Amino acid sequence: MNSLFMLTDIHPKLPMRDMEATVTFYADRLGFSVTGRYTEYLILRKDAVELHFFSFPGLDPENNYGQVYIRVQDIDSWYTRVQSQVSIHPNAPLQQKPWGLKEFAILDPDNNLLTFGSLC
Repeated sequence: MNSLFMLTDIHPKLPMRDMEATVTFYADRLGFSVTGRYTEYLILRKDAVELHFFSFPGLDPENNYGQVYIRVQDIDSWYTRVQSQVSIHPNAPLQQKPWGLKEFAILDPDNNLLTFGSLC
């Protein structure tokens, strides 16, 4: 099948309860920049990664299963930087996975799971 269109990017949309807490976590701790801030919507960017957040004040973090997988070029350096700023998920420290990737994960203030991985 010949297609005239091509998918070019993906920008995950994750729930957030508090915009200021989200900005503090992603911008102050992980180095993202705020590229769009609206009443109930937030856009953050770091390098080629763009994350979108929508307001969800009634979100129960214990029942939030939002997750994204982010590829990283130098996972060891990124792990060192992130580890100094936020808690690493207790079940997901930096480790080599059987599927050929080295990964670790963190949770944001709303329990969105961010897994970072790199080909090894």
